[in-house]
Amino acid sequence: MAKMLYQGHGSYRFVLDDGTVVYVDPFAGAGYDLPADLILVTHEHFDHNQVGKMPHAPGCEVVRAADAHPAPNQYLTLESHGVRATAVQACNKNHPIDQCVGFVLEFDGITFYASGDTSMTDDMRSGKLAALGIDYAVFPGDGFYNMDVAEAAECAKLVGARHSIPVHLVPMDDPSDPAQLFDRPRAEAFVCPGRIIVESGETLDLKPL
Repeated sequence: MAKMLYQGHGSYRFVLDDGTVVYVDPFAGAGYDLPADLILVTHEHFDHNQVGKMPHAPGCEVVRAADAHPAPNQYLTLESHGVRATAVQACNKNHPIDQCVGFVLEFDGITFYASGDTSMTDDMRSGKLAALGIDYAVFPGDGFYNMDVAEAAECAKLVGARHSIPVHLVPMDDPSDPAQLFDRPRAEAFVCPGRIIVESGETLDLKPL
């Protein structure tokens, strides 16, 4: 069974059934000891793109927003190490749509929406994401660089994942400050069907239907 380690802020790590290790938006928290086979970067802000934090396994690939979203209205699907990653819209006033993506990931019978830093997008409003039958999704809700938790909950309802997880709940300037990794009251305020709250440092088993 694939596992997700939520490192904190917008950073998390997957270990797949076959041992493949995938990091998403590395920056915060602990858990950078396993060599990476694949690293996904939703945008190039410093709190999402620290790809040198972990050792790299032979053949490690780094997929950045620009690789998957090379031109306006062009969102690619890339495959690496058994993971299929489809870029989708991610944007708000702090995150230009031409420089940012979310990723819909498929692995081990799971579909996982890695939203990146975003507010509500046309891909959410149109039903495009809901049509993908997403199992797990993360949504940022710091209310400063991203939408607040109320809007994040509305986005979760539009996406309609089986389970939705609040992340990126505190504006961060010091990754060594545990209080900036996770905010329990804000997580509790994220109210939607299928909510799962995962604190920084916790591991979640990703269960297919």
